[in-house]
Amino acid sequence: MSSTPNRRAGTAFVLVTVLLDTLGLGLLIPVGPRLVASFLNDDLGAASHYFGILVSIYAAMQFLFAPVLGGLSDRFGRRPIIFMSLLGAAASYLLSGFAPALSWLFVGRVISGITAASFSAANAYVADVTPPEKRAGAFGLIGAVFGLGFILGPALGGALGEHSLRLPYFVGAGLNFANLLYGLFVLPESLAPENRRPFSLARANPLGSLRALTRHRVVLGLTGTMFCSFMAQWILQSIWALHTQARFGWSLRMVGVSLMVVGVATAIVQGFLVRAVVPRLGERRALLFGLVMSIAGHTLLGLASQGWMMMSFIFVLALGGLSGPAVQAIISREVAADEQGELQGALNSLSGICAIVGPLIGTNLLATFEAENASVRIPGAPFFASALFILVGLALALRLFRARGVPAFVAP
Repeated sequence: MSSTPNRRAGTAFVLVTVLLDTLGLGLLIPVGPRLVASFLNDDLGAASHYFGILVSIYAAMQFLFAPVLGGLSDRFGRRPIIFMSLLGAAASYLLSGFAPALSWLFVGRVISGITAASFSAANAYVADVTPPEKRAGAFGLIGAVFGLGFILGPALGGALGEHSLRLPYFVGAGLNFANLLYGLFVLPESLAPENRRPFSLARANPLGSLRALTRHRVVLGLTGTMFCSFMAQWILQSIWALHTQARFGWSLRMVGVSLMVVGVATAIVQGFLVRAVVPRLGERRALLFGLVMSIAGHTLLGLASQGWMMMSFIFVLALGGLSGPAVQAIISREVAADEQGELQGALNSLSGICAIVGPLIGTNLLATFEAENASVRIPGAPFFASALFILVGLALALRLFRARGVPAFVAP
């Protein structure tokens, strides 16, 4: 895709795709644990266990199939993969919305996990059409739109969930169908024919795709940092609604409002601060600063003893979002044009591994240390675990920069 109008049209659709996808996901966050509990006699303790398994099943499917879809996007282009992802997401929402039993939710998550390629395809699309020196800002825009989706999605999901726990699922299905129809008319392909390559199952399976990361020293070096960040992110996502309802007695609507605040903070950081700060700090320093703020944010959330404290500390945590676009820009510059899909698929698989393990860690820490009858009570234990993971990721990034002889605190 060479012309500026086409680049703009494609980027605009990608941003709308991320917005609507995130809006659909945000709709479900406040009601997901409660819908699971509705099949378990409203036992929130049992629901936390099954909800963690549901999230992990989604992640397992993503781990297995994200590299396949990434490889297919390098062969056939980003457009068909994005459309298949939207169709699968809509079908999974409908299946869950009509679910007469808990088992249907598991089937829905399997389908959703298999086709969950929209975010990785969106990142590959952006890498296709954006010069390397501008990618941090472009990835920041994706993060900002992601945050905007969380401004509306959770608040709307909480409000809809007050009327029916299933209504947000139907709204999510409708949003994905609408976006699919929109894309059929406006989305141009971003991957030029000369930049495509044959599909190889040996490279597209999870182990093969992760092995491909080892071919690039910088990508491999930063993989550990990204792994730790993904792990912290999935721990937080899996326990947010359960923690705030149990510790502060928040209603579904209040959970939705809190996630809306997360969305506002994320949009500000990703949409404005990334473009202003990364060029001045440089990608390395922005990455390190973001990791430090993420450690501080998770720690403060774990220490929060009042609901208003959670709201305040969200803005500290959001500054950690500077690290994501910075590291994406660094690693995308290390691979060729015909490997961007494989790279994003491999990173999606890496996130999938964390999404399998992270929710299990988070929900079990919550059940073990935050229950009223816990032998040792540590309110906020999952947040402290997240902070520890990111601390390890920070140490790995510093070690990489030191090993390459690059001053970590000097802009490139």
